[in-house]
Amino acid sequence: MTEIAAQLKLSTATVSKVLNGKPDVSPATRDKVQAVLEEMNYRKNRSAAAPLIDVVLERLDNVWGLEVITGVERAARDRQLGVVITETLGVSDAPSFWVDACLERNPIGVILVLSNPAQDAAQRLSSRGIPYVLLDPSGDPNPNVPSIKADNWGGGLAATRHLLALGHTHIGVITGRSTMLCSQARLAGHLAALAARGIPADDSLIKEGDFTTVCGRELALQLLDQDHRPTAIVAGNDLEAMGVYDAAHILHLRIPDDLSVVGFDDVQTSAYMGPSLTTIRQPIREMSSEAVNMLLRRHEQDLPSANLTFPTELIIRGSTASPYNG
Repeated sequence: MTEIAAQLKLSTATVSKVLNGKPDVSPATRDKVQAVLEEMNYRKNRSAAAPLIDVVLERLDNVWGLEVITGVERAARDRQLGVVITETLGVSDAPSFWVDACLERNPIGVILVLSNPAQDAAQRLSSRGIPYVLLDPSGDPNPNVPSIKADNWGGGLAATRHLLALGHTHIGVITGRSTMLCSQARLAGHLAALAARGIPADDSLIKEGDFTTVCGRELALQLLDQDHRPTAIVAGNDLEAMGVYDAAHILHLRIPDDLSVVGFDDVQTSAYMGPSLTTIRQPIREMSSEAVNMLLRRHEQDLPSANLTFPTELIIRGSTASPYNG
């Protein structure tokens, strides 16, 4: 640092900030320091411990997050990589508390499972040459940033087609947040299935949720309180579907006799619900493992960005049946 600072007539503190990805350095100064670092073939020493991958999630208090961690851990173990998990608690727009620690660890890559990763975080990772991958991005990510997602539109289409094939035509929907692209795509697939059958969209049957069980219960109670209640509900994810089950129990409705329910994700617990949940399988573990592979490829070779979309699959279980006409 002393040599570089003297060569560029900068303070050692400024050079240190660039090395550690701190944001309070002008772009011109950062570029000068980076150019000298490249000339010197600088690479920060790593510890003797196993190389690391960082995984940054908004929340860990749900089964979806555990599925992500399981997929990452399995792929990392096969490649003798350590994994560091960070929970942001939804504070993705003020990332310094986790970025600082991440840069200090100097991992070989970072998997970001965030709705909308802050631009500052991405810039600081890039300034240190640390590759990152967006896993299941729910916002509108830069197309030049590598990402992995599921076919949400196809999943929404398959869920509603399944119910239509059973004879349901009055179908309620509980979405995720409307600002999330995955929610928009799943709802668009649902509406496309209805349109293909000549069934007009009914706004009274569409409720915007937030992918939580509590929200699923409350919105299902609203849907089922209508004079002409739906005979089936498509939930935005399996957590919301659990809330629909709770609402049906409160109202003494039987699943699937009085109400059919379809979820989305196929988290591990969905097969053990009573009755077992018909859902759209999003291959979360496989997607998470592929995120590790993508990081390794980008770490070992300077590969171009890739955006992968995994297919979804309808898993038919005990929560769907033809509408009861008795």
